[in-house]
Amino acid sequence: MTGCGGLETTHHLFLSCPVFGPLWRLVRAWIGISTAGLNTLQDHLVQFTHSAGGSRPRRSFMQLIWLCCIWVVWTERNNRVFKDKEATLHQMLDKVKLHSLWWLKTVNVNLGLHSHLWWSSPFVCLGIDRVDGFWYFGFM
Repeated sequence: MTGCGGLETTHHLFLSCPVFGPLWRLVRAWIGISTAGLNTLQDHLVQFTHSAGGSRPRRSFMQLIWLCCIWVVWTERNNRVFKDKEATLHQMLDKVKLHSLWWLKTVNVNLGLHSHLWWSSPFVCLGIDRVDGFWYFGFM
């Protein structure tokens, strides 16, 4: 259904599809992490969540980004199947960035994030690198 000719399973659609799989590489480059394996979807979530370090704020942030990627892939798949509309990988990455920023702002309406800083350095933008870990998402 995605145009690659592969059998559409959850693993294929979200991780190994040549159409959507490369989104993970772009997301990892954006947030500055090096790896997340392509095992089961559950294993991928665990590996992705812990790939940026073990602090609670980092794991929460990585869960948010992972869920946002899944959401973007699913909605893009549906746009292709039902609306005959296609976004490029870079447009999908922009959607991940935009949706994650929106989702963060729904948790903390006073969050003073500027999208230009978010687009380039999300960890710096959130201040997660600080030892005091001032950021908490509330969905852990």
